[in-house]
Amino acid sequence: MFTGEYHHNLDAKGRMIIPAKFREGQSDTFWVTRSLDGCLSMYTPDGWQELVNKLDSLQFTSTKARMMKRFIIGSSVQCDLDKQGRILIPQVLRKTAGLDKDVTLVGVGDHVEIWSSESWDAYNNFDDPEALAAELEGLGI
Repeated sequence: MFTGEYHHNLDAKGRMIIPAKFREGQSDTFWVTRSLDGCLSMYTPDGWQELVNKLDSLQFTSTKARMMKRFIIGSSVQCDLDKQGRILIPQVLRKTAGLDKDVTLVGVGDHVEIWSSESWDAYNNFDDPEALAAELEGLGI
């Protein structure tokens, strides 16, 4: 399970260190793809296969299902860790998520979200717990 928030930098080639906590007990391969909310999502091979299986089970005749498969699978890339524990995020995905230099990695259970730090700070403002509680009311938590 992925948890926690980590702040790192992209180097000039688009490589990013994967936190040791996220690498522990994992293979040397991750899958990175577009995600909702303007970030990228990173999966282990097993987590990726589970997601692909779910997407493959959707009705082929559904326009929304085909669109979702194109969005998720069509933009995915296999990223292998180098000896320094980094992955290379392709330019097209960096552009999609607005990744420039400062990135925030957030463990959200079955996968990791990769955000530009600026977008993370703007989109995920948890400074007002009462407003957050009101927003999340009705989720049954």
